Amino acid sequence: MADRHIVIVGGGFSGTALAIHLARGGHRGLKVTVIEPRDGVAQGVAYGTRDPAHRINVPADRMQLSAAEQGDFDRWFRASAAGDNDPAARWQDGKVYPQRGQFAAYVAGLFADAQSRSPVVLCHLRDRAVALEKDEVVTAGGERLRADELVLAISHPPPALPRSIALALEGHPGLIADPWRSDALADIAVDESVAIIGSGLTMADTIATLHRHGHRGPIVAFSRRGLLPRANLSGSFEPRALDYRSEQQNTALGWLRRIRREIGQAAAERLPWQLVLDDIRVNGQAIWQQLSLAEQRRFLRHLRPWWDVHRYRIAPQVNAVLAQWQASGQLEVLAARLQSVAAEGDAVRLLLKLRHGSCRTLTVDRLIVTTGPAHGGLLQSDALLHQLALSGVIQPDEHGLGIQVNSLSQTLNRRGLPNRHLYVAGPAARGRFGELMGLPQVAEHAESVARQLLAGSAGGHQARE
Repeated sequence: MADRHIVIVGGGFSGTALAIHLARGGHRGLKVTVIEPRDGVAQGVAYGTRDPAHRINVPADRMQLSAAEQGDFDRWFRASAAGDNDPAARWQDGKVYPQRGQFAAYVAGLFADAQSRSPVVLCHLRDRAVALEKDEVVTAGGERLRADELVLAISHPPPALPRSIALALEGHPGLIADPWRSDALADIAVDESVAIIGSGLTMADTIATLHRHGHRGPIVAFSRRGLLPRANLSGSFEPRALDYRSEQQNTALGWLRRIRREIGQAAAERLPWQLVLDDIRVNGQAIWQQLSLAEQRRFLRHLRPWWDVHRYRIAPQVNAVLAQWQASGQLEVLAARLQSVAAEGDAVRLLLKLRHGSCRTLTVDRLIVTTGPAHGGLLQSDALLHQLALSGVIQPDEHGLGIQVNSLSQTLNRRGLPNRHLYVAGPAARGRFGELMGLPQVAEHAESVARQLLAGSAGGHQARE
């Protein structure tokens, strides 16, 4: 029997990366179990897609489990049969943007390698955790696993259907409420008219899929501001490092002005704005934690949409499709709010309030909801999280982005005290850390949590009330 057992709930990228780091750094006597209902690890929302049109959003040479492995996925992909069979992955500048499922396969291979090489016992239990009873994790399949430490690596709840749409279109054939569902778009006829609510990364994936299916019908995408994800940087540039030691006003507005100045300076040097944003991203956690709670809220309320579209970019292959369809008029992107929605036979009628005041009515064959994960409902979306929240063991963070944690990624109970054997890995901790959605930061966080766990003492169980 293992001397110490760490249980990780969630086997997407966050949980799998954490497990690999624990296996690489741990010693004999440690057992790590990843509880994940899918048939393999590393197949979460981002990388579990089987659609060949869905590509990673940054070049492969920036995708790795640690800074020491820079370029490893790029080398793996170029040497694989998948690299030979996917010439479209290579962009004009020579960088490669593989299908996202290939990154899942790469990480799953690292997991298998850790299983075979490490003295740590590393397991994937294909099940779903539903409760924590004292120091035992209970699964839907009836397993009871003693856990010295428990790590919550559950990050992305399912999309939430807006209430007005749910009331008007429940069971309607024209509504596609969850585009992440396998083959959700497969039965859309190529000449059907489509409306898409949301204009972010999920919308871009949807357009890429429709393009692969040969869609010819008109498409209208709308969101409150009508902002589209920006394209990734093409070409090779040296990183641009800002001087954060200079006097800086730690407010949302102060940082907005600083970034604009830096972008202006970069433009004067004929350098792209992406270099500035990339450096802000690297330092994003430090910047976020310097802001007061009020300033963090001000950022989320006023600046987050613009940050998101510049920070979370899309592969150039997908950007080319968006640009092509916008230029031809097949795709129209609107800044608008949904005023009302109704069924009209097999069609859907929408009333949109455009941002500048006028209204527009659309009648379409299909309405696709691409508003993304319902992060505000994370604690209600999962049986284990719901139980822990009801019992006061965990609580939502102040911004409603995920789970409240301390600087060590330990959860805080309803009295604000740390649960010293209950951790969060991945984007659910971003209320504390800020920049914790992109893969490099998620990988760094997983590595940090692994170090924290391996440095801690064995035994014990979660603090309970």
